[in-house]
Amino acid sequence: MIGKKNIVFGFFFFVFTAALGPYMIVKLFPAYGQAQAAQGQAVGALQLLKGSGYSDPQTLAQVDPFKLARLDTDAILAMSATQNAKGAIDSIKGGAHTHGNLESLLNIVVGFLLAFVAVGRWFKQIISWAFLLGAVLHSGMLYLSLLGVSWAGLVLGTGVGPILILIGLLLMALATAIGYRGESVRDSFL
Repeated sequence: MIGKKNIVFGFFFFVFTAALGPYMIVKLFPAYGQAQAAQGQAVGALQLLKGSGYSDPQTLAQVDPFKLARLDTDAILAMSATQNAKGAIDSIKGGAHTHGNLESLLNIVVGFLLAFVAVGRWFKQIISWAFLLGAVLHSGMLYLSLLGVSWAGLVLGTGVGPILILIGLLLMALATAIGYRGESVRDSFL
């Protein structure tokens, strides 16, 4: 069965994609929590100062403008650090994690459906490889980019992976329209 490699790949790729969840929890969420805590302290200091009418609680004199500027800067930088930490999590969730899940499922579904279309073996092979290579060259490169592999970003930037997935979808639609049988078919040698 030609689609078997897509089904097997899809399940293994799904496991790899699911592993990003624990990775985010162990590696990224602690930094996000620390950034949020620092932001809370910095913004809290400004809120206390504002609540006191911008007076120093010890001397009751107006706060020195330079001290106020430093507190503002600390708060802005703390908010920026929180957004950067959150951005790292969001880039995984919205990038490699989401695309990897989708491309895993596409490979499983296409692998299964290839057993039910009566089209030439070569046509099925093109469809099968379009989805496999598309997943590797798209979300696979997103994974490698997260790990700091510099050339992966170059491959990702070519757009070859998404184009292969789109070609695979178009070809699968044609194969289904032409040869869907509703029951398992033997692969022809054409």
